[in-house]
Amino acid sequence: MSAERPEGLDPADWDDFRALAHRALDDLVDRLEHRRDEPVWRPLPHEVRASFDGPLPREGIGVEAAYAEVMTRVAPYTMGNDHARFWGWYMGAGTPVGNLADLVASVLNPNLGGGDHAPVLVEQQVVRWCAEAVGYPTDASGLLVSGASEANLVGLAVARSAVLGPGVRTDGLAGTGRVAVYASAEVHSCHRKSCEVLGLGEAALRLVPVRDDFTLDVDALAEAVAADRAAGIRPLAVVATAGTINTGAVDDLDAVADLCAREGLWMHVDGAIGGFLGLSGRADLVRGLARADSVALDLHKWMQAPIDVGLVLVRDEAAHRATFSVVPAYLRHATRGLAAGDVWFNEYGIDLTRGFRALRVWMALLAHGADAHGAVMDRTTALAHRLADRVDDHPLLERMAPVGCDIVCFRYRPDGLDDEQLDAVNRELVLLVQESGVAIVTETALSGRLAVRVAIGNHRTRAEDVDLFLEALERLGPQAVTTATSGAR
Repeated sequence: MSAERPEGLDPADWDDFRALAHRALDDLVDRLEHRRDEPVWRPLPHEVRASFDGPLPREGIGVEAAYAEVMTRVAPYTMGNDHARFWGWYMGAGTPVGNLADLVASVLNPNLGGGDHAPVLVEQQVVRWCAEAVGYPTDASGLLVSGASEANLVGLAVARSAVLGPGVRTDGLAGTGRVAVYASAEVHSCHRKSCEVLGLGEAALRLVPVRDDFTLDVDALAEAVAADRAAGIRPLAVVATAGTINTGAVDDLDAVADLCAREGLWMHVDGAIGGFLGLSGRADLVRGLARADSVALDLHKWMQAPIDVGLVLVRDEAAHRATFSVVPAYLRHATRGLAAGDVWFNEYGIDLTRGFRALRVWMALLAHGADAHGAVMDRTTALAHRLADRVDDHPLLERMAPVGCDIVCFRYRPDGLDDEQLDAVNRELVLLVQESGVAIVTETALSGRLAVRVAIGNHRTRAEDVDLFLEALERLGPQAVTTATSGAR
């Protein structure tokens, strides 16, 4: 294909481009079909890493050559979260339907900031569907965002404005006095960032102790609220977590809702991991979620949408809009034409230009149905318990937490090593597993001890994948001990 472009950026020859596009689609479908037969992750060779140091290309090499560069220098060395044995941090694997939707969305390329066009209606429907799926009022306000970190930020921003008043938008926090936001010690780090970005400061975030099962201690929460009131500090909001990042623990949402109602506090639920449990066989775990003032959800986790897409739901639409709405003359709504439309999403968050994230969710729910997503949750939960049972039966493995949602935390524990040595051994074991290409797992800390963390939120995982991982632990465990205790690599 010629690299010459007389004008514009469309192909010089559409037939040539169509042939390349068909080949690319075939390549990508082949990748999806056979991905589990490859390593989950492979380290970047030095020469590939160095190849990204080149200067800005002033002359193009043509789309076919550019595509070849992607397939040789990028595709073989991705993160690996499209693989059946990617269990690191917490990410879904994506789906072919979502991939196809992204292609369509990219070609249509609409701006979801507002206007009267069908993609806006798609997002509105996705918001309603997701609210229904989690048991939240379907007339709630909602906004698709980049992920749960942004969704949590938006939720707390609405809480700040609703509780402290509209003056926050004009005068900032001057004169509001000290405030406090409460969450468990297991809360995701994004909430610290939210407090910092919102001007509350890290000091405003109160990390409340957890119980033995790593859920929020609601009695300790009540004591913290009372102590702050006595000290002249204004309690602002409580963040309850439906699926903590370390262990997947689900706080007692009803108990938190009772306390918030009693104390007049904004209740926000971080449901990034477990917010959609209402679709599963364990819906009872999140029955109090419907009582929250705002909820953050993540569709690219257990709901398997391609990255990135999250959702914030806010019970009070007026409070949500009042937190963000700015309507200059060039964004003024109309009653006719393209500038019409009842909802302009740019008034509910920080972005004016917004991509068509909604299509990957809408199309997947249409294609598979919500129950199929709930079945994935039940199946991956069962696989997590399969792993936990095998850990419990193994003489050299020690489980370090209950299985919350679908997360298993354990450590390799041979005799004769102290806690510091065991931390070093398990850190090395995580690295060896990653470098083997068998699986991606990560580390975390629980009660001051390093744990191997396995988050099986992947719809492609099968029982044989769990067994293969355990075989890798058997093989690599002794090597980790030798390396970690000798200091050699």
